[in-house]
Amino acid sequence: MQHLITLHPLLLAFLATIFTWFLTFLGALVVCFFKKVNLNFLDVMLGFGAGVMIAASFWSLLAPAIELSIKLNFIAWILPSLGFICGGLFVIFADRFLDKTIKVNENNNSSKKRSVLLVLAVTLHNIPEGLAVGVAFGGLFADNSMTTLIGAMMLALGIGLQNFPEGAAVSLPLRREGYSIKKSLFYGQLSGLVEPISGIFGCLAAISIQAILPFLLAFSAGAMVLVVASELIPEACRNHKNLACFGLIIGFVLMMILDVSLG
Repeated sequence: MQHLITLHPLLLAFLATIFTWFLTFLGALVVCFFKKVNLNFLDVMLGFGAGVMIAASFWSLLAPAIELSIKLNFIAWILPSLGFICGGLFVIFADRFLDKTIKVNENNNSSKKRSVLLVLAVTLHNIPEGLAVGVAFGGLFADNSMTTLIGAMMLALGIGLQNFPEGAAVSLPLRREGYSIKKSLFYGQLSGLVEPISGIFGCLAAISIQAILPFLLAFSAGAMVLVVASELIPEACRNHKNLACFGLIIGFVLMMILDVSLG
């Protein structure tokens, strides 16, 4: 762990988002072995990822944004508040854009159209996640501490865990629509490739413009909270609400324990 903190934040952000993509790939890989995946398992994993992401949104993103605003002699709440609001609005408008796209094509029953929209939905959903990981590791440039590193790693872990069922959620429907196993796997993992790209962008922005780092951290926190509230929790609770809630509690508490014990 001590060796990791000596690495450049950009390299760490790249490795972390490669990890989140890899879990998307593993999720898509289930299409090679199963036609269906145990829904209870997916609900727990989605809930766990949501819990980690909610906790990480505060301890790894929003709280550091407030502390950094104070260090930079800004009013403590202005940039974090603006960033959080803008991050949430980014997810809302991206979701509305996707809804309009689907409505335009809803009368077209083409399998290809449905497949493109499915991959597009997950890809748009992954952009703020990659940004959040990149910005979290970019925060090491301002605060090169073990606490910041652990927080960023836990955020990447939470995002990666919920990427696993996302990969399966893309590849399995494609397989059911008649795509080959290879094509289903390819498109399933493709949705996660946007995370390393957006992660590098977020890290570079955080490193290059220190004065807006509080805004970027809070922006990522707002995007994360909206993604969890609008996508992960409803999806996790669709089949078995209690299992999803159990996973969420465990994920949140685990992140809290790690932050407090290492902080």
